[in-house]
Amino acid sequence: MLAQSVYTLINQQTGNLSFKVFEFDNSSYFDHIQRNNYFTIIIITSGQGLAKVDLSEYLFKENTMFAFYPYQPFMLASEGALVGVCIQFHHDFFCIYRHHKEIAANGILFNNIYQQPFILLDQNNKNTLLNIVGEIVNELKMDALRKDEVLISYLKIFLVLATRIKLEQQSVEDTKLIDNKQLRIVQNLRNAIEENFRIKHSASDYAEILHLTPIALGRVSKNHFNMTLSDLISERIIVEAKRELYLTNKTIKEIAYELGYDDEYYFSRVFKGKTDISPQLYRETIGFNRGA
Repeated sequence: MLAQSVYTLINQQTGNLSFKVFEFDNSSYFDHIQRNNYFTIIIITSGQGLAKVDLSEYLFKENTMFAFYPYQPFMLASEGALVGVCIQFHHDFFCIYRHHKEIAANGILFNNIYQQPFILLDQNNKNTLLNIVGEIVNELKMDALRKDEVLISYLKIFLVLATRIKLEQQSVEDTKLIDNKQLRIVQNLRNAIEENFRIKHSASDYAEILHLTPIALGRVSKNHFNMTLSDLISERIIVEAKRELYLTNKTIKEIAYELGYDDEYYFSRVFKGKTDISPQLYRETIGFNRGA
């Protein structure tokens, strides 16, 4: 489809990457930690290995699609040849945070601390998504009127379809657990974190809310989310902090206070510890102050 080609669209005002599609046939592209300042979608068409994402590890195989948000650390270690296609786009080109209501991708494909960062594709789904990638490549080859708008439309369709696939898979996974009391605990934990993450930050807080021991609740978190309970809570806080830094002009002190931190410097240390970038630098590079 892509014949080992790379197709790139550059922001003429900043000189930065806006949109890129490329095919790969080995693991060298992703075999080291990535912390890109753009969204990355990877479809593995052949190969298998281990994905290291944030604080978790996942086995993957062919017909897997990964979705990573800006500055999210990840790497793919393959056990042989790794073949597939990659789409990368900057928030200036297509802002997930602004379009999340219409495409429902933010919080499902990207930034979802409750689910694994990939979906499995059957043959029909894979062909459908790759066909859209093919149309994107055709558009990138052309020097035509309003190319950006056409590319954004194709990308939006791609994200909507990928989100549908992930939602279907989540439904299937939940059905598998329907007779297991663990599902009820998982649902209650999700609700508890969503309702309380701004004021309750410790694992013991949620164990108390759900009337479980911290050890028992931690076991459920590890089994279902492949994350410790503390990391699960922290990730939800960080996701919200990113949204506030991106979408608002609130001061870091105000954001810290709204997320339950009286000390903005402690909040900044927590944020940097989880993202490897300070709140101020995050805002300067992809947030509100860039006027995107």
